[in-house]
Amino acid sequence: MKYYNVSINGAPPAEVAERTALFDLIGPDERRANTVVAAFVNNRIAELTEEVAEDCSVRFVGILSSEGRRIYERSLIIMLVKAVKELYPNRRIIIEHSVRFDIYFELLGDRETLPEEIAAIEKRMRELAARDIPFKRVEIPLDEAEKLFKEKERQDLYNSIRESYRPYVIFCEFDGMFDCSYGYLAPHSGYLKEFSLQYRYPGAIMAMPQGRAEKSRAAKHYMYQDVPKLLNVFAEYKNWGRILGIENIGELNRAVRTGDVPDIVRVAEALQEKKISQIADQITNTTEHKKIVLIAGPSSSGKTTFANRLSIQLRVNGFMTKVISMDNYFLNRDVIPLDEDGDPNLECPEALDVELFSSQMKALITGNTVNVPIYNFKKGVRDDRTQPLRVGDNEILMVEGIHGLNPKVTASIPKESKHRVYISALTSLNIDDHNRISTTDTRLIRRIVRDNAFRGTKAAETIKMWPSVRAGEEEYIFPYQESCDSMFNSGLIYELGAMKGVAQDLLCEIADDVPEYTEAIRLHRFLSYFAQILTDDIPTNSILREFIGGSCFHV
Repeated sequence: MKYYNVSINGAPPAEVAERTALFDLIGPDERRANTVVAAFVNNRIAELTEEVAEDCSVRFVGILSSEGRRIYERSLIIMLVKAVKELYPNRRIIIEHSVRFDIYFELLGDRETLPEEIAAIEKRMRELAARDIPFKRVEIPLDEAEKLFKEKERQDLYNSIRESYRPYVIFCEFDGMFDCSYGYLAPHSGYLKEFSLQYRYPGAIMAMPQGRAEKSRAAKHYMYQDVPKLLNVFAEYKNWGRILGIENIGELNRAVRTGDVPDIVRVAEALQEKKISQIADQITNTTEHKKIVLIAGPSSSGKTTFANRLSIQLRVNGFMTKVISMDNYFLNRDVIPLDEDGDPNLECPEALDVELFSSQMKALITGNTVNVPIYNFKKGVRDDRTQPLRVGDNEILMVEGIHGLNPKVTASIPKESKHRVYISALTSLNIDDHNRISTTDTRLIRRIVRDNAFRGTKAAETIKMWPSVRAGEEEYIFPYQESCDSMFNSGLIYELGAMKGVAQDLLCEIADDVPEYTEAIRLHRFLSYFAQILTDDIPTNSILREFIGGSCFHV
């Protein structure tokens, strides 16, 4: 019998017999608890049924890791679809989008969804989970898949695969049901016992364990925290997709093939401009004199371009604007609190000189002149130079920064004097009815493209630091998003097709011997489902220009 040298989770290599399944290498405690859902084999993700076939390093993927959460969610959605098809075969289930840790979905049909129906679906899902039903991945040639989807009346899948330019389709077979799978799945349904369904008109929320939130959620029922403003924005942009006639990748790719993309770009940009104009009206059409507009949002949301475009709309309404960045109020790097890795934590509000920021905002509201600091990011200290600033009677100060909604930072600004705007790239496009596009993936691809073009940062480095960026967003930004006065979605329905070429080239530069390789492969494969969109028709004031270049603003 042949043996291979295998390092497991960083331990010294040990001999493992050929044809040993990865599942058999898991420790007994993790195996009993079903907490390991996949493995990295030499930085390539693999299912647990794969057998050892070479000398390699193996790192197991836990349920609460980033890849583990994707596997858990993907598998849970398939189990949800199966339960719906069994109980309500005439209803169409649409996986709409994420809501922080959870998934919002709707059931379409000839009547509204009832709370008792959602309760029945959850009960059936728990019955499926108790049976340890395996998830099986199957490859089917494209022509056979097209025939199958026509027979099943799955027009959403038919459109997606018809325009995908791929010779085959990867299916998941689960208890006799076939559905498309765009990634790896849990070994069987017994892994999927931590979730809850909660009715939320007109659909429902599927809540599940997710990273740090696991500590604050009950053991079996994961309580969803309502976010009506965020859900309203998703609903609005979903309606915009219907206006454009683009609700999934297949329909977008078809528009590329038929030459309709220029019109889609123009309408998508016009819809965003209309929304920015409405926010400007909210700020100025009030009896209160708003002196400060705070613009906050996670990384790669397009805050700078949005601030410039909002400034133009405020000028249309008769107000001049001045723009500053909250980043100028960073403390010197040697006194900024450290993160878990011992690096300066630039994401936390304690990294800012909150006392100076508060005192200067108070002074500006009352018409006084202040000297705004200028931060030297290369040296990590404040410059000796400052920027004199005064906000006149007919002027509005716009402050851009990730902590613009955090009460620790902005509590000193009177409510009647400020307007708070939350901005994020919320993806309204789906792959198909049962597979959503992650908003986080859209922002990461934006950042990979921008950081390489304007900061000289390689894609591997951007991917490496992304988990710490995300952790900061979860702790310091997302908890305050519902406290905003206006919410703006900077996502554009065509943008992933426009960034595809550049992003895939950058991802291909990542070597297969670094940990970031697995994420690069996943993102590259995801982008391959999009047809390439030329950037010639994208206007120079588009938010997307902040990332791909060619902006008319200083970004």
